[in-house]
Amino acid sequence: MNQSEPSRVARRTLLRGAAVGAAAVAAAPLLRLPTARAAGLDSGDYTIRYDNGARQTIKGLGFEIQSDSIGSGNNGMPDLVSGVPYDLVPSERTRFYQQMLKIRSDRGFRYCRLALGLYHRGVTADGKRLVDRYEGQTALLAEMISQAGIEGVAAEYWSPAPAWKINNNLVGTGPDGTAKYGLASFAPSDLDALGEAMVADLDYLAARGVPISMWGLQNEPDSPAKYSSCFYEPAQYLAAFKAVAPKIRAKYPNVMIQADSRGGWSGDRGRAIVADQQALRYVDAWTYHRVGTNADEQITGDYTSGALGRPVFNNEFEYLHPTSSFNRTINTAHSIMNWMTFQNSPTWFWLHALKPTTNSESKGYSLGFWRPPSDTDFSHYPNIQPGHWDFNPENWNAVAGFVRYMPWDSVRHHVEEPVHDDGSAYTDHRIMAWRTAQGKQIFAITNRSSSRSWTYNVDTQTAAAFEGHRYGPTTHSQTLSKLTGPTLSITVPPLSIEFWVRTP
Repeated sequence: MNQSEPSRVARRTLLRGAAVGAAAVAAAPLLRLPTARAAGLDSGDYTIRYDNGARQTIKGLGFEIQSDSIGSGNNGMPDLVSGVPYDLVPSERTRFYQQMLKIRSDRGFRYCRLALGLYHRGVTADGKRLVDRYEGQTALLAEMISQAGIEGVAAEYWSPAPAWKINNNLVGTGPDGTAKYGLASFAPSDLDALGEAMVADLDYLAARGVPISMWGLQNEPDSPAKYSSCFYEPAQYLAAFKAVAPKIRAKYPNVMIQADSRGGWSGDRGRAIVADQQALRYVDAWTYHRVGTNADEQITGDYTSGALGRPVFNNEFEYLHPTSSFNRTINTAHSIMNWMTFQNSPTWFWLHALKPTTNSESKGYSLGFWRPPSDTDFSHYPNIQPGHWDFNPENWNAVAGFVRYMPWDSVRHHVEEPVHDDGSAYTDHRIMAWRTAQGKQIFAITNRSSSRSWTYNVDTQTAAAFEGHRYGPTTHSQTLSKLTGPTLSITVPPLSIEFWVRTP
């Protein structure tokens, strides 16, 4: 890069270095191996390059936490105090921390996305800073982070505190949804004061035991909503970012600053930053929302050519609609794998860990459900008692294996895999391999077909044994018989995700 960078070596610098190396690899032509010439082919040959195929470091996965209430169908923000961990009885809090967020004996998810102005939306008397809306809110978040072994929060605004808004309110639109409410002023002195207030918001969290790992100016800045949101035109986003990001960097030099939680560098607001060298120097990563889409688009889409050496990643994924034309469990696994394999992403975020049994959007948004004490309708989720929670298998089974078997700072390794005659990748059968920071070799394989098995003939380049673990829409961590290398012949049944772990 030609632009000057702040003279600090931190997490954001290491991520960017990994992205530069990965981008160089990604620019190289795909190695063409035996192609699929027969329409009825049911197997393929694969070679994992554990010898010389190291790619990017995968930092770990992220999730979002709903620590306050939102209306069913995202319709407004009730006064009701309800959220997690708050609503859970003590034993269920511990189970939530251990069985979902940590999952491993050491640590599981790395990042917790925190929606400032939405799920952390208490305000000071002057309306300019965010604080707890109910007693102990941040203390509970700190407890969750500590007990689950999470590194820190990806703090991001859904709305700044209301006094900075033109409507003096957290919401981003009016009752009919046509208004676009943003900041009241973009005068330099007002943006400077906004920046000081946003630093103070982070200080409030950090002082109460919530570490800050990432920061974002605004979630989906092009989309005003009937819940907390703030609309920015591209030039407005650029002006606010230039005023606030330097203050965040000065106070929190190790925090990764990302933009723009919608279209990355290729969206209108991202392009405004790319065109401004002063703003660009504070961007450590580009973030995208490809909510509920077919993960094949990460194979063919261009998310890196304009990234200028910064890593790109998905920092929100969920399903908005009741049904999809593809199996969601396998599609979610493919989203993780395709972002990392084809776009060299260092992380990936699901949306919510838990959503309430009361909300219509919960099934598509969550890894699990909790029943608030106020919900006495047991015609739905009758097995979940008030203050308790349970898994949402369709989504959880897609993510759990990656949290369990891909620990922090694993390094992805290239896999030589078959392609179609036209050079395109197989989309129904995906493979991704990595080596943990301790050197253990692991790979994931999938079969998205709903009716036909697929056999992977995998050259692991080692005579060691590997043990398999299978996941699927209704399957969770099924242990499979060990196989001994160098070449493993693995037949994966329909709608399955498998993780193969070298033992020892």
